[in-house]
Amino acid sequence: MTGLRLSRLGKTWLIDIDGVLVRHNGHKQCGHKQGGDQLLPGVTEFFARLEPDDRVVLLSARSEAEREATLAALERFGLRWDHALFGLPTGERICINDRKPSGLTTSLAVNLDRDAGLGGIDVVIDPHL
Repeated sequence: MTGLRLSRLGKTWLIDIDGVLVRHNGHKQCGHKQGGDQLLPGVTEFFARLEPDDRVVLLSARSEAEREATLAALERFGLRWDHALFGLPTGERICINDRKPSGLTTSLAVNLDRDAGLGGIDVVIDPHL
């Protein structure tokens, strides 16, 4: 179980699509017309816990040509997002941010085993942060 201790402030979630939300390369193996994208465990529950004011940015190495079908599949799964970036490199994704004067760390990273889903992430809001 991965635990995240977070503040009550609004959050920006940067979430990869393949291997985190849906089975990695499932869209290539089965095709969108046949329902190739398979939602991973815990994803629906994780998204249900996101605050309405939080922002969700989806990340994917899938090509721009796959954008429409991919987002339609995620919509069928009932997921929400504010922005989606496609055509990203397949290497590391680096988030660089400042630390608030209060000491609050404003950039966190969670690396999950591929296709494990989001069920292993425990988010705790700490009112003292």
